[in-house]
Amino acid sequence: MPIYLDHNATTPADPAVITAVATAMVESWGNPSTLYGTGKNARRILDASREKIAALIGADDPSGIIFTSGGTEGNNMVLFGARCSHPSHRMHLITSMAEHKAVLRPCRRLEEQGLDVTYLPVDHLGRVDPGAIRRALTPETRLVSIMFANNEVGTINPIAEISEICRTSGALFHTDAVQAVGKVPLDVKALGVDFLTLSAHKFHGPRGIGAVWIRQPGSGLAPLLHGGSQERGLRAGTENVAGAHGLGVAAEIAFQRIAADAPQMRILRDRLWERIRIEISGARVHGDMENGLPNVLNVSIPGWEAEELVFALEREGIEAGHGSACTTGQTTPSHVLLAMGIPPKEARASLRFSIGRGNTIEEIDKTADVLGRLSFR
Repeated sequence: MPIYLDHNATTPADPAVITAVATAMVESWGNPSTLYGTGKNARRILDASREKIAALIGADDPSGIIFTSGGTEGNNMVLFGARCSHPSHRMHLITSMAEHKAVLRPCRRLEEQGLDVTYLPVDHLGRVDPGAIRRALTPETRLVSIMFANNEVGTINPIAEISEICRTSGALFHTDAVQAVGKVPLDVKALGVDFLTLSAHKFHGPRGIGAVWIRQPGSGLAPLLHGGSQERGLRAGTENVAGAHGLGVAAEIAFQRIAADAPQMRILRDRLWERIRIEISGARVHGDMENGLPNVLNVSIPGWEAEELVFALEREGIEAGHGSACTTGQTTPSHVLLAMGIPPKEARASLRFSIGRGNTIEEIDKTADVLGRLSFR
């Protein structure tokens, strides 16, 4: 088995999740919208999963959980849903230059439709300045969308402070928390956000299922999919009961384990960086190691192109990533690193190691040994 250090790209499903999905497909295959036994059983599965997800993110009302196919759909649901419910061409939206493409590309599309979008810069750590949001707000600002934690460098944004600024101005606030849910404790009440996006496969759940948490039933989102009245009328179509069950089980496991998992991932991540720092001259770390996600190490290795180094590591039985998994194969430097002011040459030499629940000290030490040897090729 390879040493897998790309858990921000995706995670292996927990064995309990696999069992839950298989069981639901056999025992809870009914349509949740029907009134007889098989449908009622499926509905109970959905309701129980909403409760487990709500517990993980600190939500009081499980009905605010709307199932989606994952983070990309969730982000699109909020961005386009806010637009469709507010058809004025004077609508203004604020985001940052370091967001995931699942936010940036919808924003570009909204610009093509006549919306005014402000893309805020980030600092050298990848963090958005709340003061910049305050200055960018206008009377037409309908929505602000800032990610909770950056997928490439792990930097966590000051979400509660940004949320307070938005609430004072009357703007809605969405956070893409896909990389944070299940890795760090979250409480949507304390954060004060209006919308939060999550995806199961980022914390050992199944692919193809995620959710958007919505604070208020009347938050003003229009549906992207039109048809039946499923998911409070916001996502038409028969629900993915088996996937939702797997998401619920993954959320329950994460809720139980997060207090122990997060510190252990931080220990392993810090050990890897300390070994790299000592053994590879000129290596540089990117992002906020102190206050960021506990599992992410983004580091540039001088003398290498990141993609070339990924292949070299794979030959040694180690799997790591460079940039976002959604942009693998592109030759341009990471837009996140460029937004942080990192020179293009250094950005192209950047690797992302993302630690997961199953990694060990032995795996970290072997990775550092291999990197040290490769650096002296």
